[in-house]
Amino acid sequence: MVVLNAVQSVLSIVLMILLGYYLSHKGWFNESTSVLFTRLVVNVSLPAMMVNNILTTFDREMLRNAGAAILIPFVSILACFFAALLTAKLIKVRPDRRGIFITMFFSSNTIFMGMPVNLALFGEKSVPYVLFYFAASTTTFWTIGQYYIRSSIAGEKKGMLQLESIKRIFSPPLLSFLFSLLLILAGASLPRFVMDTCKYLGNLTTPLSLMFIGMTFYSINIKEIKINRDMLALVFGRFVLSPAIIYLLSGMFAAGTLMTQVFIIQAAMPIITQSAIITKAYKGDYQYAAVMVTVTTIISMVFIPIYMVLFTFM
Repeated sequence: MVVLNAVQSVLSIVLMILLGYYLSHKGWFNESTSVLFTRLVVNVSLPAMMVNNILTTFDREMLRNAGAAILIPFVSILACFFAALLTAKLIKVRPDRRGIFITMFFSSNTIFMGMPVNLALFGEKSVPYVLFYFAASTTTFWTIGQYYIRSSIAGEKKGMLQLESIKRIFSPPLLSFLFSLLLILAGASLPRFVMDTCKYLGNLTTPLSLMFIGMTFYSINIKEIKINRDMLALVFGRFVLSPAIIYLLSGMFAAGTLMTQVFIIQAAMPIITQSAIITKAYKGDYQYAAVMVTVTTIISMVFIPIYMVLFTFM
């Protein structure tokens, strides 16, 4: 019964992904649709969802007690980063791929996978914790991650905090997150019609994100996927080590059950898709990154029910 409930908890996720796959097969969706969905989610629906959920969920008292929600994601990601450095040396990752490998090891897809999966599993009460993890993930990716990708490909040793990376960090979702927190601290609120608009637009996030994943699956060439040491190490890092670190830290900081479960799901998400994009931008082996993103995205659909079963014992 536990296994059945766990499988059913992710069934709606799978169905929406399959819908995106099927409509791509039918020719309704193409590369242009994929770009459109990405822009809609990142620039419209996700920021709107953040504003609505944070302003209706948080208050000043909750923000004052949010220390663990801030510390746990940052500490866990940094711990994974150091584990990635060690792993890359142990399995002798190629020098030109080392920065890409390290970044993929500690960076998870907290938006296009993490947000809709947590919403489907835990409901809107999970959103604040999703956003705290997202803030930590996007900050570390566009500083440490981008630096290591660039330095391993081009041999550049420029600083982490460049104007380009700072702009990437302060994306529309994060700006909406910070804006909402400032409103709460100021004791201000938004008019009802604005909140209703944010709610309706925010409801687009989950279906658009999951259908986007279905489109991604449709574009995959299975023949390009070959099992190797790098892949096994990344699967271990993403789905075993990263969630385990979250679990240990949650116990140390006495985090609540929901916070712990949301952070574990966020930590067990596939590799962030931007890793392949950044690798291509710096003229690195982006196909290597794209294959790893694809493999971990597929495998994540196996691990989600497993973690839902494990949660019943927490």
